[in-house]
Amino acid sequence: MHAFLLLGSVVLCITGAEALVRWQHPNLGMVSPAEFIPIAEDCGLILSIGEWVLRSVIRQTKAWMEAGFAPLVIAVNLSAVQFRHADLPELITHILDEENLSPKYLELELTEGVAMHNPQNAISIMNNLFERGVRMSIDDFGTGYSSLGYLKQLPIDVLKIDEIFIRDIASNPADAAIAQAIITMAHSLGMKVVAEGVKSREQMELLRAQGCDFAQGFYFSLPLPSNKIERLLRENYCFDMTGAAEYSEGKRGNYSG
Repeated sequence: MHAFLLLGSVVLCITGAEALVRWQHPNLGMVSPAEFIPIAEDCGLILSIGEWVLRSVIRQTKAWMEAGFAPLVIAVNLSAVQFRHADLPELITHILDEENLSPKYLELELTEGVAMHNPQNAISIMNNLFERGVRMSIDDFGTGYSSLGYLKQLPIDVLKIDEIFIRDIASNPADAAIAQAIITMAHSLGMKVVAEGVKSREQMELLRAQGCDFAQGFYFSLPLPSNKIERLLRENYCFDMTGAAEYSEGKRGNYSG
């Protein structure tokens, strides 16, 4: 999982996490999802993999809550095949009910390309999920071809700024202007904003100044397995404004959800 942190406070603390899927192959080693997800879609395995991921994430989220940790929102990416499957809303509701987790702690991520492939169908599916209480976000925003006319109709909670606009944000005025425009637009539509791929203090400070709500990236932490995320939660992991990670007993940020 990859944690993301709240930027709107003096001490930055974990507010949620994004579930990442990796395949540890016995001969090939660690295989990127960019390689195996398209194959899984083509051969029909993606629905089984997707259901396993959803169930695992929801079960882990509930386990953390039962262990006494403050509630976290966990984001899960949906593939195009998953999103367009007719049974998706019912499947998600069924798993949430089985694991006894409120839907407000689950966030489903779609790329712009998936959401805009068939906008009217996407609006219908997303409205169905929204009515069930599930949070929705658009991932890698700025790399696709979103129609603002359709975007305003989507029940989106979060826009995630793609890391290509974050990489040079501290040195490239054009990237800084794009990030600011996305943040301003999202806020005017009632959405929160997550900056992806933050790797430096300069990037973080500029995003805070621009009013970005959350950030994730290697500056804060590498992706971690769930047991190491749990250790951070147990030790109240925070990030101070001098750029150093700290374990501060008794300190917690404002958790979303």
